[in-house]
Amino acid sequence: MSSLADKLKSLGVKTGSSLPPPPQLDRHTIDSVVAGTFIPTPCGEAFVTEQTFGKDYLHGNISPYSEFPLSIISQWANDPRISSLPISKFAFLDTETSGMSGGTGTYAFLVGAARFVDGKFVLQQFFLRDPSEEPAMLEALIHFLAPCEGLVTFNGKAFDAPLLVTRYSLHRIPVPFKNYAHLDLLPLARRLWRDRLPSRALKYLEEHVLGFTRASDEVPGYEIPWLYFDYLRTGDARPLGGVFYHNAMDVVAMAALLGHVSELLADPYNGRVEHGLDFIALGKLFEDLGHWDEAARLFERGLMLQLTESDFGVAVKRLSILQKKRGDMDQAIRWWEDAAGKGHIYAHIELAKYYEHKLRDVERSTQWAKSARAEVEKADLPAYIRKHWLGEIDHRLARLERKAGL
Repeated sequence: MSSLADKLKSLGVKTGSSLPPPPQLDRHTIDSVVAGTFIPTPCGEAFVTEQTFGKDYLHGNISPYSEFPLSIISQWANDPRISSLPISKFAFLDTETSGMSGGTGTYAFLVGAARFVDGKFVLQQFFLRDPSEEPAMLEALIHFLAPCEGLVTFNGKAFDAPLLVTRYSLHRIPVPFKNYAHLDLLPLARRLWRDRLPSRALKYLEEHVLGFTRASDEVPGYEIPWLYFDYLRTGDARPLGGVFYHNAMDVVAMAALLGHVSELLADPYNGRVEHGLDFIALGKLFEDLGHWDEAARLFERGLMLQLTESDFGVAVKRLSILQKKRGDMDQAIRWWEDAAGKGHIYAHIELAKYYEHKLRDVERSTQWAKSARAEVEKADLPAYIRKHWLGEIDHRLARLERKAGL
């Protein structure tokens, strides 16, 4: 594997002591592009910027300031520390890197980290003016993370955290977040919006959940590594202003998204949830956590809103099975009958099962099994699905005929 120095050399980049003396005129250094300071560390100076987002700041329609009720999220993440920590103990973290492949050849040249300090949301961004400054940058980040006990990221468990662990380890510097509780928002976003939204990328969620559109300063993520390599080659930091903006918005978006989701889970009925599929997704999550009464209520609310025929069928099936688990058969039957009236085959079969096994009513069970077969025959189904349904239904009808003595 080629070293980082070899990789940079192949791109025509000179680093460290091999850099030529900077020109005295027209040099657009990073501190002339973004306001920052040079912080001394045991490994040298690190360039750090700082922004504070006040309580009047809105990220789209959402404020990053929230009560952050994290009880349900803590249960979902299976980490009780998440609900026991105050929000001031969490750091929101995102990295911009020299590539997306990971491994020892990839490093973070910009790390954005934010936390609530004295009630204010403070963002610091740690930047490598040159790869030789990496130990200093990592040391400066340690100081910012020191008061924290939790980490919030977006895909950070798979990418950002392992990458930083590798960089700290290479320089034999202790990892500052080694024992932190870690909440990765990407898997949670997938649970909540995968059925309704075509993408769960953070920028897409900003636009379609938080109502935030980034300014023209935004640069696409895929361009960022090349912008940094161009900076190392030319010394011109002006194109990096958009990279700092991109990173800052990612970090602030995570805080706004966590606040929105935590309050949504604490009270889904106060108007934050508008789409039927979002209620269904919440119902699935609460069902998986064992909160069956709340899950049933969420399913029912979702079914009251506009759903496509296929989504309605899935939702009714989940609700009816849940009602069986809760022992609420009256509700289950009501939803099966509603679904059967809309042509859902499974609902006919569930009613056939109920009348055969619970009420011992062979005649009614046979009626529902026959109506299920009629739905299959008129439905436009793939051959293998049709074969599956007909096999199950004909087997049931044969058994019912034997019971009826026919």
